[in-house]
Amino acid sequence: MSEKPKIAFYWCASCGGCEESIVDLAEDLLEVVGSIEIVLWPVAMDFKKQDIELMPDSSIQAALVNGSIRTSEQEEMARLLRRKSQILVAYGSCAHLGGIPSLANQFGKEQILEYVYQQSPSVVNESKLFPQRETVDNGSRATLPRFHRLVRSLDQVVEVDYFLPGCPPAPKLLKQALTVLLSGELPPKGTVLAPDVALCEECARKPSKPTDLHFSHFMRPHEVLIDPEKCLLAQGILCMGPATRGGCEALCVQGNMPCTGCFGPTSRVRDQGGKMLSSLASSVDAKEESAIDGILAGIPDPVGSFYRYGMAKSLLRGKSG
Repeated sequence: MSEKPKIAFYWCASCGGCEESIVDLAEDLLEVVGSIEIVLWPVAMDFKKQDIELMPDSSIQAALVNGSIRTSEQEEMARLLRRKSQILVAYGSCAHLGGIPSLANQFGKEQILEYVYQQSPSVVNESKLFPQRETVDNGSRATLPRFHRLVRSLDQVVEVDYFLPGCPPAPKLLKQALTVLLSGELPPKGTVLAPDVALCEECARKPSKPTDLHFSHFMRPHEVLIDPEKCLLAQGILCMGPATRGGCEALCVQGNMPCTGCFGPTSRVRDQGGKMLSSLASSVDAKEESAIDGILAGIPDPVGSFYRYGMAKSLLRGKSG
């Protein structure tokens, strides 16, 4: 009987939703688990870093790493799994594009630490202490990982073979990806394992989208009773569908909420936020600067709206200082 292919799952800087998406395979999880040997999955099973270090290089068939890279510990694990794995997959928006954690790139490292440990309303820190990289107490030495200046996507740290987008990836895509990765019939390296079409192409509301959009206002979802049959953009609600890769089956839109862009751009788009911003700005139905400003005021957080998942891989990338 042939040996089962070894698979690793690891969680870096993210919320944990990608870990739960594996369980969302439901009964298909039994089929997947029955055909592989999981050698690392810290959130669900007891493995030690030393176990992986002792394995021969390239002995893991595929490692699925979710989360962006913020600390030296996450970078160390990414490099270790790259060395031990034949195939490394950036799993989910954070590993693929930097994700929501990379919105922190708008701020300097010191500014973040000062807010978290001194200025946050929920913090009581009268001594103004910061965590120290190293401390010795009673003869015992303890260390903390380094906090890097920028949040990075996985491929900004190590070479990545494939990308599985989404926040989190849809179970259907995960099953398809695992089937492909284990079949040996691999797509070209660098492939994003999702359809290379805009989300609008699989949206049931596409027929109601006007050929020419004209925006006289923008509203947030809680400010209006949304028509469940009509294109969200046509209702003045920011929907990232035109600048976002399909593959999720428009689940958010089916739930009467706008797409927020978690699948990232198609291969034809260099900067997802810039693409969407350009599209909207060209359709603003105003000529005077004051009127334009009034319309755009309906999008109170442009960076968080247009670069919610992709700040690390965008042309902006982050604050330099």
